[in-house]
Amino acid sequence: MPCRCAHEKLEDSRLQRLQSHSNLGSLTRLTFDNLVPQGKSDDPANQERFLRAYRAATTFAANPEGWLVFTGPSGSGKTHLAAAIANQRLAVGHRAIFEGVPDLLDHLRSTFSPNSDVSYDELFLELQGTPLLVLDDLGIQSSTPWAEEKLFQLINQRYVAKLPTVINVAAGVSLDDLEEKWRTRLADPGLSQVNQLEARQRSLLDCSGTMGLDLIKSMTFDNFDPKRINLPPEQRHNLEQAYKIARGFAENPDGWLILQGENGCGKTHLAASIANYRLRNGHPVSFVIVPDFLDHLRSTFAPDSKVTYDELFERVKNTPLLILDDYGEHSSTSWAQEKLYQLINHRYNARLPMVVTMCCGLDEVETRIGSRLADPRLSLVFNIMAPDYRADRPAARNVTPPHPGPRRNKGRSADNGKR
Repeated sequence: MPCRCAHEKLEDSRLQRLQSHSNLGSLTRLTFDNLVPQGKSDDPANQERFLRAYRAATTFAANPEGWLVFTGPSGSGKTHLAAAIANQRLAVGHRAIFEGVPDLLDHLRSTFSPNSDVSYDELFLELQGTPLLVLDDLGIQSSTPWAEEKLFQLINQRYVAKLPTVINVAAGVSLDDLEEKWRTRLADPGLSQVNQLEARQRSLLDCSGTMGLDLIKSMTFDNFDPKRINLPPEQRHNLEQAYKIARGFAENPDGWLILQGENGCGKTHLAASIANYRLRNGHPVSFVIVPDFLDHLRSTFAPDSKVTYDELFERVKNTPLLILDDYGEHSSTSWAQEKLYQLINHRYNARLPMVVTMCCGLDEVETRIGSRLADPRLSLVFNIMAPDYRADRPAARNVTPPHPGPRRNKGRSADNGKR
């Protein structure tokens, strides 16, 4: 009988052999012990999603049965969960193989080299029959016919044999994006358990039309000029106030911020600055130009649309921070008014943070919507008195810019420019 020290050495040696065949490499450091059960997101809904996936992973690691599929954006924790499962199985003396799908296909191709230490059949049979196979980043592999055929052959054989398998779907890819032959196997309720770690959200929802996403990305607090030299003191003070309020909202979005003023006064720049500030700090934002958003909603009814109406509308309704740019510039059809009312009323009842920019006054907005935008318990309404900044450019020096007075609107007040 080996003594305790000898037994520990034997166990360590066995674990090292298993790890060397697992292909985990540096991923042996990723375990359940150093994984936060709620994940990294600060969104409570995403924390709940990750906790469910964490529990499913620990249960699977204790007794692998069927398939476990993880979906979610990059950095959501898919690889950590999958590697933790493999490491847990190795720790208790069971074989497991971890393969990134692009690397797996490269390994299979390399077996045809005259210098290869292993034949194609040997490697393929090992992957096909291993007690636990973990495939990472499915969906970003080369789409050559050979690669598709070999990968599907491997997955299909494990599907038929019902061998325990963990599959991470690549970031930006959903099960709906995969071909039917993949989707029917990965989502088979009789074999597979699918866990979405984070809801699919674009960090910046671009409905900007001709404005372009690049311009939205370039608008920050650093390049906003709150002290335009050609402004009268009252307008300069008003613009500085708008800057400070927007900066404060970006640091702690609470309630609604309504920015009013004529075209070119800086509303969109401040709204985009809020969005970019939140994004840089890892918080999701949806930036929506209202007329284009309505066009996007209409386009979802087309037979060839890649996104459903419900998917787009729900994503915008429930995003942690929504920015509605150019409200009031849309068509006033009854359909458009109803959709915007549903959107704003949902966020009003849920008290979800929102920024709205508009050229019109709240008294010009449809009553049901205007009363919610003006609610002083939720909204801070600020009228930017500065004229179009384009009037300050050299080509327009001889043009006398308009000098609008403050709009009189209901809502919370915080000095001149608001009421």
